[in-house]
Amino acid sequence: MAEETKGEGFVIKDRRFTDEPEHKEEPAPAQEKSAGEATGSGAEAREDYPSVNFTNFVISLSTSALFHFGDFPETEGGKAEKNLPAVKQTIDILDMLNEKTKGNLDQNEDNLIKGVLYELKMRYVKEKA
Repeated sequence: MAEETKGEGFVIKDRRFTDEPEHKEEPAPAQEKSAGEATGSGAEAREDYPSVNFTNFVISLSTSALFHFGDFPETEGGKAEKNLPAVKQTIDILDMLNEKTKGNLDQNEDNLIKGVLYELKMRYVKEKA
């Protein structure tokens, strides 16, 4: 497939391969993969990311809200800035998600989103005052 294939009036060349010798650098020994990780050509790119599920999505949104509260300093400047409108937007997104998924979550997911919403709303009221 690395060869050129001629069709009617056009040439198709597979760019995944080059004319260079097949000598490739051996990668450093990778960390052991957990049993739940997917295998295949795209698995290496997703190795560092946690699995995609509702719990991780809610935690990601709550972490975003904590960042906008100023809990995490900027990497370059070293200072943390508050962005309360962004916090309010994230709380609204979580609230909408809670309403739209009502009745479709297991007990742990339901407790998680309700707990996160409660904590973020209380913190928002405290920061706003």
